[in-house]
Amino acid sequence: MARRYDSKEAKRRILTACVRLFLEKGYTNTKVAEILKEADVSAGSFQNIFRTKDGVLTELIGMMFSRQFGAVRPLAANAPSPVYLYAVETALQLALSELSENLRDIYVEAYTFPATAEIIHRSTTAELQAAFSAYLPGCAECDFYEMELGTAGMMRGYMARRCDPYFTLERKIRRYLSMSLSALQVPAQEREQVIAFVAEIDMLAEARKVVDAVLASLSVQFDLKG
Repeated sequence: MARRYDSKEAKRRILTACVRLFLEKGYTNTKVAEILKEADVSAGSFQNIFRTKDGVLTELIGMMFSRQFGAVRPLAANAPSPVYLYAVETALQLALSELSENLRDIYVEAYTFPATAEIIHRSTTAELQAAFSAYLPGCAECDFYEMELGTAGMMRGYMARRCDPYFTLERKIRRYLSMSLSALQVPAQEREQVIAFVAEIDMLAEARKVVDAVLASLSVQFDLKG
């Protein structure tokens, strides 16, 4: 068992165990007792570091979002405006949720649990203000936060709905971007240009790179299956 002075190592083992279990079983179906056994830590150590399973989710979502932003910037480096960066990042999130049903469960839960949802809202509010202030010059930070609540609701709804032969990932991304960019007052012609730019990117391949980077950072080997 990890002792108190091994808290950093215990945290690493808990995160590693949780990534593996969440991907194998789904966030919802993973029990704390399974985490303790897999990580070889005591209940007291777990509670001191993360308090609850939701605390682990908050940490992991922070890692995922950091990797997402890092992956997106090169893809939109030569784009004519920050709107493209926003579009690629949100499209990447939709692709991530299609890699496996258990990964979908993690993301949908992240948009549902208040603590993780608030992290997402605050982070995305800053993105919205940076990307869309030119289209919405009269809006303050609080206005962009309120708009983020709406676009996040759309994002959660689209992530929760599995793609099928009709509602493909490409169609899902186009529909989400069309609705969100319209709500953010991007002109129709520019919306189509942004959507066309995103359509040229293999989003599933980029999503796999993000997951692989997170797994590698925790020394986890896992073969994602849909």
